[in-house]
Amino acid sequence: MSESEQVKQPPVICLMGPTASGKTALAMALHDALPCDIVSVDSALIYRDMDIGTAKPTAEELAKYPHRLINLRDAKQSYSAADFCHDALAEIADIRANNRIPLLVGGTMMYFKSLIDGISPLPAANAEIRAKIETEAQEQGWQAMHEQLSQVDTEAAQRIHPNDPQRITRALEVFRLTGNTLSQLTQIKGNKLGGDVLQFAITPQERSTLHERIALRYQQMMTQGFEQEVIKLKKRNDLHEELSSIRCVGYRQMWQYLNGEFDRDDMIFRGICATRQLAKRQLTWLRGWSNLHWLTTEDETNLAQVLALVGKYE
Repeated sequence: MSESEQVKQPPVICLMGPTASGKTALAMALHDALPCDIVSVDSALIYRDMDIGTAKPTAEELAKYPHRLINLRDAKQSYSAADFCHDALAEIADIRANNRIPLLVGGTMMYFKSLIDGISPLPAANAEIRAKIETEAQEQGWQAMHEQLSQVDTEAAQRIHPNDPQRITRALEVFRLTGNTLSQLTQIKGNKLGGDVLQFAITPQERSTLHERIALRYQQMMTQGFEQEVIKLKKRNDLHEELSSIRCVGYRQMWQYLNGEFDRDDMIFRGICATRQLAKRQLTWLRGWSNLHWLTTEDETNLAQVLALVGKYE
């Protein structure tokens, strides 16, 4: 393919932003205006039976605007950034094969970063190797294990404190599994998103407006049956508070309320505060992001701005 043909290829569109900023509404408008398929970039929407508290699009919305990479996992299962990159790259390839535009929408910034910048090809945890390392540590002490690490990976040993058994274990595990050091592998960025990427971030001009939208959404979730949704999850005997799914913003506060740790009003207050803190972290990520086109929530020109930039690739 020539360089001129590559320039004409429609880009991948990334639409990011803090929670409750209006990403979904803009994505649906883009779906109406462009031959694009929506790919969710949200670590909460992957879970089945967690619809209200995650602000998942309704069944009616999904029928009209299908979202890929939602409802992938049961609430007891894990899902990593590496899992996301693997799945997202497959979906993007499929969308492009059908001559359509991938539209990636969500607020999980680590997923976006891993996909755009690439993710290190680190091996999965190995229970047998970890058990051996822990047995050695019990016999020799963690100081000796740290010294062992310094012999094979000096750079990692300098970064990792001798009293940090978790990170020492991981660094030794990686070396024993691959024959390569953790420092070497973290310099490699594999599974990187190729081609042109247009990156947009949407947020209100005033933080107070975002706070108001968050509070309104939380109250709407309560009237839609969020409490009943979590009660149903709690009735299962295989879910607990330390799972990634139950640690999702809102779910943890509701779970604790149902355990009797505080009253309903306190639960709502804590849930809104936790959501605000999530939005703050998301905005912190975005302020340090390069190559971003900023959009303002409820600005009537948002759609036109995106379409104008996409049109340059036609």
